[in-house]
Parts: sequence; C-alpha cells; structure tokens
Amino acid sequence: QVQLVESGGGLVQPGGSLRLSCAASGDISSFNAMRWYRQAPGKERELVATITSTGTTNYADSVKGRFTISRDTVKNTLYLQMNSLKTEDTAVYYCNTLSGRWGLMGPWGQGTQVTVSS
Repeated sequence: QVQLVESGGGLVQPGGSLRLSCAASGDISSFNAMRWYRQAPGKERELVATITSTGTTNYADSVKGRFTISRDTVKNTLYLQMNSLKTEDTAVYYCNTLSGRWGLMGPWGQGTQVTVSS
C-alpha cells in the first residue's frame, strides 16, 4: 500500500505562510483524489482540502481563499500552500488518498505540526 510522509510544518506568526508537503511512495496519478486533513488537540480530524485526479479543488469554508492545494505528479508529492495563517489553523496536518470505485482511503502518515502563534 502507499506510504505517505508529511513535512513542512513549523512555528509561524499570525498572517504568515507555510507550505506543507506530502511525499507518496507510489504514483499519485493512480488515486481518484488526494486530501489534506487537520486535527487540533481535543477535536476530531477535519477535512481541509481536496484535489481530484482531474485537478478540481475543494476547500473547507474556514480556509477558503487562504489555502491552496496542488500536486506534482512527477515528484509524486501533494502540497498545501497556507497563507494568512490564523491561530485557529494550529493543528497536526495529514494527507490521505482516495481510490477505487468507492473512494476508499489509504493509510495515515505521521502528520506534520503547524503552530500559529505570536
């Protein structure tokens, strides 16, 4: 099965930017879609952004206009560009995949910590 490794997190001030990466062990073109999730302490994991195999993107209302999801099929890497960061964006960020007719999820990676604080 595919292995996913998230990276790029860190500490940033409100209004700052970060770019997260998700390196996949396989061909990401084989997936129907790829997604970014996040989980803050004490909260359930939530869907942040989706990109389909055709390039269609969708975002949670809370990040729309600030975050951009993209992919590089040559590098087999998913990205999340995060601008105008808010303290509410503080969370562990995870990527995942959707494949097959039923849109089955792949395994979770270790995630990468994003902390927005002044």
